[in-house]
Amino acid sequence: MKKTIWGKVYFFLVLVILYLPIFYLIYFSFSSGSSMDHFQHFTWRHYQTLFADKRLLAILLETIMLALLSSLAATVLGTFGAIAIQYSRTGARKILLSLNNILIVSPDVIIGASFLILFTALGFSLGFASVLLSHIAFSVPIVVLMVLPKLKEMDNSLIDAARDLGANNYQVFSQVLLPALTPGILSGLFMALTYSLDDFAVTFFVTGNGFTTLSVEIYSRARQGIDLEVNALSTIIFLFVLLLVGIYYLLVKRQGKKANKLGGLLR
Repeated sequence: MKKTIWGKVYFFLVLVILYLPIFYLIYFSFSSGSSMDHFQHFTWRHYQTLFADKRLLAILLETIMLALLSSLAATVLGTFGAIAIQYSRTGARKILLSLNNILIVSPDVIIGASFLILFTALGFSLGFASVLLSHIAFSVPIVVLMVLPKLKEMDNSLIDAARDLGANNYQVFSQVLLPALTPGILSGLFMALTYSLDDFAVTFFVTGNGFTTLSVEIYSRARQGIDLEVNALSTIIFLFVLLLVGIYYLLVKRQGKKANKLGGLLR
């Protein structure tokens, strides 16, 4: 019992340490002052300034579009990559997994510098396309790690049974393999989306003069002193991420109910 209580206390303290700075930032987004030294009176002024800043709003929309495109592409590539790894030979599987894990643990600075060297050597102009390709590249290994456990959990006899019943490759993939992998695919999609939204190090290397993302823009502004407009923007992004997490859990819960219903029918 004591271990359970101390475990809950520890978990509560971790949540406080993680979320207190975020709520502190949100709190001061409603302050009429120009700094976070002390809270003055409640105001929507910083949000009004934010929505009047067309440049920052355009960067926000471009960042969201970039995250959506890169996460969707990475999810497709990562899903097929995980399937290829799972059904490859043992030796090849170990090599491919090692290569995938190396990309996961490699420092972002190294990855960003590598992409910069590659694009420069190929004569590829830096901008939206270079950032998109970079985000897809570092998101694919994340999706692979999310999908692989679901592949390992799946009963391969279901595929054999589908083939015995005359299913072709597309039917096996769409009606057997894809439903079983959906929770992992959704996890990979949302992980790739959040990684793309908050990435700074890789993006900093591969952005050109004509394109920037929110993280790079905030960094540029922070060197001149944080404006509470950034607090307002961070509050909106935090709420947006909460919405994404809520959608994710609803989708996973719905998929779990379908899986349990299907399992009951099979029994």
